[in-house]
Amino acid sequence: MTPSNSFTRPFFLGIDIGGTNIKIGVVDDSGNVLGHTKIKTEEEKGPADAATRVRMATDKLLEELGLTLSDIAAAGAGAPGTMDIPAGMMLEPHNLPHWYHSPVRNLLSDALDGKRVSFANDANAAAFGEWWIGTGKQFHSIVLLTLGTGVGGGIIIGDLSVDGENSAGSECGHMIVDSSPEARICGCGKRGHLEAYCSATALVKRANELFNQGRKSSLTARISPATPLTALMIDEEADKGDPFAIEIVDELGDWLARGIVSIMYCIDPGVIILGGAMNFGGEDNATGTRFLKRIREYIKENAFPIPAQRTTVAFALLGGDAGFIGAAGIGRAEFHKRRHA
Repeated sequence: MTPSNSFTRPFFLGIDIGGTNIKIGVVDDSGNVLGHTKIKTEEEKGPADAATRVRMATDKLLEELGLTLSDIAAAGAGAPGTMDIPAGMMLEPHNLPHWYHSPVRNLLSDALDGKRVSFANDANAAAFGEWWIGTGKQFHSIVLLTLGTGVGGGIIIGDLSVDGENSAGSECGHMIVDSSPEARICGCGKRGHLEAYCSATALVKRANELFNQGRKSSLTARISPATPLTALMIDEEADKGDPFAIEIVDELGDWLARGIVSIMYCIDPGVIILGGAMNFGGEDNATGTRFLKRIREYIKENAFPIPAQRTTVAFALLGGDAGFIGAAGIGRAEFHKRRHA
């Protein structure tokens, strides 16, 4: 098939590298997705092997779309973990141990016949996607917080991703929200970080702590050695009205709102977007609606009146596609800047 006239050239390739899968998509100049696919990361085989397989999957996808690599103006890739963005290097991504200190950008560029590849943190790429065509498309500046196993962050101002001097910018999940000596320990090993209070991991850990103190819940009947507690189970019981589940989701919302107010004072964004797998069903669900309302109420009580009134807080729109769309968008932005330089 050939691309419909409804798509606007040039076209861009987005690559979203994850610990389990690598998502690949072709996006047009207006942010429309022509098509996408995914491959297993197969982490233990390393980044060079992955780059080769990305090329194979890209060729197959382009063939299905009636395109070739020559139709792609530029590419972008988002990756997790610590990195050196200017050098295109992944440094020490904890869930990709065989990818330590690897020149991922150059490996992908070589696999794509020298095609220019822009490189970004995966959360910043997702944030760019939401800013470009998602929840943040009507705003000049956005902050995306991704709630999942950990808490990721992305900040976009204008069309610029806030990467920082040392490629560690926008790591909102590691801002300190509790400075007490007994503050919870984050997955990174430091105390008091937002991630230690607002991730799915933290939610489950908090529930188990309270169970060990004798708290009761409808959740206890669902838990067994073969079926450990999950954040989804907590969400489901909150939907059913279990007071314990509602309480700990509310508590998480309060901690998240504390972090959001601090972000507001630093960035003053137009919108705070909540993404990731743990969205409590979004605004179409009772728990998600309650979660968002509680955060907004905390902001109203604790932020300056004008930003409290004007800053939007909303759930993300693009879901799991945000990463490859945003990576393609970053590649597109750099392509147009070079073309008009």
